[in-house]
Amino acid sequence: MDALREPDPAILAGPDKGRGRAMDEIVLACRDVWKVYGPRAADVLRANPAPTAEELKAAHLIGAVRAADVEVRRGEIFIIMGLSGSGKSTLVRCMSRLIEPTQGDVFFEGRSLLRASEKELIEIRRHKMGMVFQNFALLPHRTVLGNVAFPLEIQGVGRAERERRAQAVIELVGLSGRERYYPRELSGGQQQRVGIARSLAAEPDLWFLDEPFSALDPLIRREMQSEFLRLQRLLHKTIVFITHDFDEAIRLADRIAIMKDGAIVQIGTPEDLVMNPATDYVAEFTREVARAKVISVASVMTPALATALGPAVLATNRIGDIADRAVSSPLPLAVQDGHGGLVGQLEREAVIAVLAGTAAPPARR
Repeated sequence: MDALREPDPAILAGPDKGRGRAMDEIVLACRDVWKVYGPRAADVLRANPAPTAEELKAAHLIGAVRAADVEVRRGEIFIIMGLSGSGKSTLVRCMSRLIEPTQGDVFFEGRSLLRASEKELIEIRRHKMGMVFQNFALLPHRTVLGNVAFPLEIQGVGRAERERRAQAVIELVGLSGRERYYPRELSGGQQQRVGIARSLAAEPDLWFLDEPFSALDPLIRREMQSEFLRLQRLLHKTIVFITHDFDEAIRLADRIAIMKDGAIVQIGTPEDLVMNPATDYVAEFTREVARAKVISVASVMTPALATALGPAVLATNRIGDIADRAVSSPLPLAVQDGHGGLVGQLEREAVIAVLAGTAAPPARR
């Protein structure tokens, strides 16, 4: 599989570059969002703004999304996951206003999307949001270049400029040399890259991805996850990503929201969810996850008291990534922060306990 290229500076110089916005700024927020299907759903919610699942069922209604409160921060990968039918895709479609919530509000960059006019919404989708779905939805009669340039054509960008920008993202996703290929001439992984490149061509601030890799073979899927992470390191997009695969979620996510029966049952980092499940459902959902994949060095390190320390690791490293070094070192490992400062030490016994599954059990909230 082709390696990713460094991006054209024009792609990196998006509309928010250089404005000094804080990384914890809220880009997208859902406030008490409901999507209820069935007769007189809006009337039922007006009469009872917070019905239980049993009350909805008794009224012959389906609560696809129930009382969703979500905040997505600038530059993070926010993953929504749950079993089939849990409401993941419906929530994302409410977030982008592809469907109308029955109750509640959605805010993008501080503005209510529900109060935006149709014209304003079209402009937001064209210039601010990118979307990638499980089915690639490529235009079969257009080449790779034509598919990637299509959003820019819709925006009215001139042919020379849109092809220049399309070429830049084609190179970014590793498809240089295939610009004149048609979708039928590409592998599944290559088609998915075209879909990703097309969504990036308009330089969106917010990127929605609905199970983009689930149709791919396991090996290609793993490679696409790696390239997705590399893209994010280069572009620093704000991303809402749907998956039902917890291994994929813990590899990609900054934070994860777990849904069940239309409701969000917990939001947290992968480590939060595994070590501090809020409900029995979350505990069961994460039960098979290898703790070494999610537990950070910071969670098991101790104060740096040893007179001699071994090689340095970062406090943010996962135990599974540094286990070999910790177990083979005769000395505790030095633990550093992102600036090279010493913040603790990591004992081999602590690492062995995590690997063996004998570390302290998760604290239940």
